[in-house]
Amino acid sequence: NLPAMVITDAVVRLLPGVLGCDESVVEESFSEGLLEYPQYTRPPVFQGMKVPDILLSGNHQAIQQWRKEQARARTLERRPDLLAKHDQ
Repeated sequence: NLPAMVITDAVVRLLPGVLGCDESVVEESFSEGLLEYPQYTRPPVFQGMKVPDILLSGNHQAIQQWRKEQARARTLERRPDLLAKHDQ
C-alpha cells in the first residue's frame, strides 16, 4: 500500500489546485538542488523560539534572499554532497 500512496502523492500534487498554491510545486525541497529553508508559523514566539525579524518585515525580496541563504547553510550543514553537485 505504501508504494501506491507515494506514487499517488507524487502525481496528484502536480494537478492544478491540489496544493492550493501553484508555486508550491516549484518551491519544494530539492527544487533547486538544495535542502529547504526553515519553516515558521504563528505565533511569532513559540516555546521560546522566535521567528526571525526578516520574515515578519514584509520585505519580499529580503525574505527570498534569507530563504536562499538558509537553504544553502542548511544544505552545507546536513548534506554537503548536495551542495557540491549544486555548485557544479
